[in-house]
Amino acid sequence: MIDIEHRLRLAMTRRQFFGKSATGIGTLALGSLLGSDSSFGAPSAIDPLAVKPPHFAPKAKRVIYLFMSGGPSHLDLLDHKPLLKQRNGQPIPDEYVEGQRFAFISGQAKLLGSPFEFHRHGKSGQELSELLPHIGDVADDIAIIRSMHTEAFNHDPAVTFIGTGSTLPGRPTLGAWLTYGLGSENKDLPGFVVLLSGGGQPLGTHYWGSGFLPSVYQGVQFRSSGDPVLFVSNPEWIDAETRRSTLDAIVDLNEAQLDQVGDPEISTRINSYEMAYRMQTSVPELMDISKEPESVHEMYGTEPGAVSYANNCLLARRLVERGVRHVQLFHRGWDHHGIGKSTDIVEHLPMVCEQIDQPTAALLKDLKQRGLLEDTLVVWGGEFGRTPMNEGRNGTTWVGRDHHPRSFSIWMAGGGVKPGITLGATDEIGYNAIEDRVHVHDFQATILHLMGFNHEKLTYRFQGRDFRLTDVSGQVVEKLLL
Repeated sequence: MIDIEHRLRLAMTRRQFFGKSATGIGTLALGSLLGSDSSFGAPSAIDPLAVKPPHFAPKAKRVIYLFMSGGPSHLDLLDHKPLLKQRNGQPIPDEYVEGQRFAFISGQAKLLGSPFEFHRHGKSGQELSELLPHIGDVADDIAIIRSMHTEAFNHDPAVTFIGTGSTLPGRPTLGAWLTYGLGSENKDLPGFVVLLSGGGQPLGTHYWGSGFLPSVYQGVQFRSSGDPVLFVSNPEWIDAETRRSTLDAIVDLNEAQLDQVGDPEISTRINSYEMAYRMQTSVPELMDISKEPESVHEMYGTEPGAVSYANNCLLARRLVERGVRHVQLFHRGWDHHGIGKSTDIVEHLPMVCEQIDQPTAALLKDLKQRGLLEDTLVVWGGEFGRTPMNEGRNGTTWVGRDHHPRSFSIWMAGGGVKPGITLGATDEIGYNAIEDRVHVHDFQATILHLMGFNHEKLTYRFQGRDFRLTDVSGQVVEKLLL
């Protein structure tokens, strides 16, 4: 009979030995996971989520990313263009669109001015759409970037790009990079949590994946109904004592294999089993928002037991209070092509804005009054913008805009961001970003900087080269920083 040790040795491939072994020559490989220039050591072989220091003192300790999936229209929300309104219905000049590709627009497109009014808010005078009155109340706390631009004009590659720095799936997302670099401050919860709401285009799990990083760093989706985390509960025929004894036996076997092989995925397996066991207690308590004071529910507009963006905003605050490093909310419903009532700007955009406006402002106010906003970075935005032209697909009378990568708006708050400013500008019709242009890689570099990282040095060696979130470009946007 082949003994366990011999079978483990047979299982150790050449790639695992040279790339991931935790002993001998492999120690050097494991030690290089964070990059040869990193100022901190390798993750623990047993606890890959152990807390690690960043490269330098951070302004932010955690991130709440409010991702508006589908591409919110900057021209109807955050980037006021009076001239576009004056020229509503006129053909767009050829010099803008010559040689340009669009996802759906074909033929001569006509300019579409916003049907909504804009107003100035706060001491800063931030100019916001009438559809965002509650966010207007916190205008002095946010920094609006009007000059974002990206490299993809369809949803999946654009969401993948802003999340991973590449339009192709397979690379780690921002939340995975942050938990890889910093670890987790709560042993009973994942370091990276994902919450979903709204309806519309599907969301791929690679939007919160770990790519080639060990899978312990991927996002864990929490659900608002049923089991908060899939398969975290014991089956009916398994009691707590049986589960604990089973886990102990599995851990012993996994640790024996880890000693021999050193594969980081074995550490992930150990951590996942133990985390799931602890989450049986920590997650139900976390997800029970019914115990929050009535004043909090009124502020957010929450309904205990519902699946909603408002509930997820409150959960985000509860998660960062408990030490979760990165919380990503995906709210769908922003793909306003105007091909029907559910994608019409006039009919549907006010509805989706109503869903997110009050809870978003409440989250900022809640974090601020609890002393959390100063070291929590909050980001709001989507994957790209919308065209200043009406899409008019197939001659429809509904009003909508096509995908637009050449300019869009995002705002940030807290965590070392200069409040009450507007950075960058687009041209007179909102087609091109022309002033203080911010590429997606610049945006990512700035987030990592606020979290205490040199974006060029937070790396992971995979298939013979060092990868990073910002690929081979990116500059920190100094004008955004306090």
